[in-house]
Amino acid sequence: MSTNSTGSGMEVMMTPWLHFNGGDFLYFQHLAPSSNGAIAGASIALFLLAVFERFAAGMRGTMERRWRQKALAITSNKLAPTESPDCCAGDSGQKQSPTALRTTPRTIAPFIPSVDLVRGCMHSGQAVLQYALMLAVMTFQAAYIISIVVGLGVGEVIFGRPSVQPAHHAH
Repeated sequence: MSTNSTGSGMEVMMTPWLHFNGGDFLYFQHLAPSSNGAIAGASIALFLLAVFERFAAGMRGTMERRWRQKALAITSNKLAPTESPDCCAGDSGQKQSPTALRTTPRTIAPFIPSVDLVRGCMHSGQAVLQYALMLAVMTFQAAYIISIVVGLGVGEVIFGRPSVQPAHHAH
């Protein structure tokens, strides 16, 4: 058990096992739901936060697909041969196929500021949500943990399909 002083002369004990008791600090010193109603309200808020985290993950997956298509379009335009008359002539003066001019395809998408800065911000925002959920779980308050797990499951059912990238598209 660890002891924490709140600065008001009162000692607070952290319960390091699963429990349904109230009074655990949730993010801030002055946010310590202790009544059943307050714990229920905090649990509902954590449920919604977990659903929102899955929404953010789904949106990020959807955006990743769009960004990948944009990067492929940009790289395919850069790899296309120019249409000058002697661009495709080899040493023998014969025309070579345009594919002979293409290099190995890129394995990493090019840096596109309008894409990569947004991607970084979305990742950071999702990390904040995940850490906030983790901190609530670390209280060992069973109602919070159950609410978060159920919220993540419900959010995945609702928002998880768009974020899943199939291996091959059927045309």
